[in-house]
Amino acid sequence: MTTLPEGLTAGTYAIDASHSAASFIVRHAGISKVRGSLAITSGEIVIADEVEGSSVVAEIDAASVDTGSEQRDEHLKSPDFWDAAVNPTWTFKSTSIAADGADFAITGELTLAGVTRSVTLDTEFTGVATDPFGNSRAGFEATTEISRKDFDITWNAALETGGVLVSDKVKIELDISAIKQA
Repeated sequence: MTTLPEGLTAGTYAIDASHSAASFIVRHAGISKVRGSLAITSGEIVIADEVEGSSVVAEIDAASVDTGSEQRDEHLKSPDFWDAAVNPTWTFKSTSIAADGADFAITGELTLAGVTRSVTLDTEFTGVATDPFGNSRAGFEATTEISRKDFDITWNAALETGGVLVSDKVKIELDISAIKQA
């Protein structure tokens, strides 16, 4: 069993949605990247005395997508992509957490567009701080890469020069601030 990183203490931490972010990056037309964000609506991180006993659950609002293009955002929310009207919430629930040097590998079930698959979040503990209101906060950054096809998100358009408009691989990045509960 692995002890907690310096400064991180056992307890239940609520993800602070107003200070946390979920974003994605996908290759567009084979030549550039489109970036977007989604709102984390709730989540809880339970830190055990040893890393392996910890757990994470989180929810994301699928309709909150923002890529900087209203037309693209509406298309992403449509049945062509994740059908936010039918699948309004994405969820992540950890199944295991392991130390990976000073970082963590958090494996869990990601439900996106109504499909559940196992993913591993490469996670970095970024520290603890006491905010001006006396809250004890813990910070984490996590990344993973998924295949759109694994989640039955297969819409695409062929390009005249070859290739497709939207790549299959999507990089997901999370920046989490969580408040320790009393």
